[in-house]
Amino acid sequence: MYKGPGLFTDIGKKAKDLLTKDYLSDQKFSVSTYSDAGVAITSTAVKKGGLSTGDVAAQYKYKNTLVDVKVDTESNISTTLTVTEVVPSTKTIVSFKLPDYNSGKLEVQYFHHHAALTTAVALKQSPHVDLSLTIGTPTFAIGAEAGYETNSGSFSKYTAGISITKPDSSASIILGDKGNTIRASYVHHFDHLKKSSAVAEIARTLSTNENTFTVGGLFAVDHLTSVKARLNNNGKLGALLQHEVLPKSLVTISSEFDTKALEKTPKFGLSLALKP
Repeated sequence: MYKGPGLFTDIGKKAKDLLTKDYLSDQKFSVSTYSDAGVAITSTAVKKGGLSTGDVAAQYKYKNTLVDVKVDTESNISTTLTVTEVVPSTKTIVSFKLPDYNSGKLEVQYFHHHAALTTAVALKQSPHVDLSLTIGTPTFAIGAEAGYETNSGSFSKYTAGISITKPDSSASIILGDKGNTIRASYVHHFDHLKKSSAVAEIARTLSTNENTFTVGGLFAVDHLTSVKARLNNNGKLGALLQHEVLPKSLVTISSEFDTKALEKTPKFGLSLALKP
């Protein structure tokens, strides 16, 4: 296993997860089972407003190959094939979605002690190409990504970022949206297991001179229960409670309020994930 700087998508991921992961505005129920053949099957039902959707996903791993197949209530079939070490230090990912025959994508990730490179190509007549590169170490990393449309000969995106990671903290700065936004974040962990943390993020849109400042945190009440909260300068307050009702099985209750318009109906979400 290479201890390198990680992929470009890892820059700022800790702050993003603390501020967004597990926050819900709908009802979600999922059950996972495992067969003797090593197939993991997960059934999920989601209710958002008056609309209910669902899917069944199966995952099978054999040696260095991982196969994921998902079928939803709209008869869409999503398949992802992941193979590691086809070439040393690489991971190859092939994905497609039926009946959309133009949804296929081939991605190759290359890992080195001081670099990580990804190339993704859409498998269609006029492919879209994504390329990202990160150089550095597990402590310090700098990287960039770009998306290129071959049919128009133009860049659809370009982003650059830098991150500093220490055992008890991490910080990152990302220049995105073709240079129109700057996002800086800082995460501090209060214990070595990272079960209690604080996060702050500021995002500035250069074209409008608009700033968004968000603070949040994670606190472990005990070894089974944790709470999270976040608040931004627009008055949006979110909170969630997550409890392990059974080993590996979680119930999550979340809500979001607009503190500047308390007459508005708050958003509530509920999730129950059962695993054997």
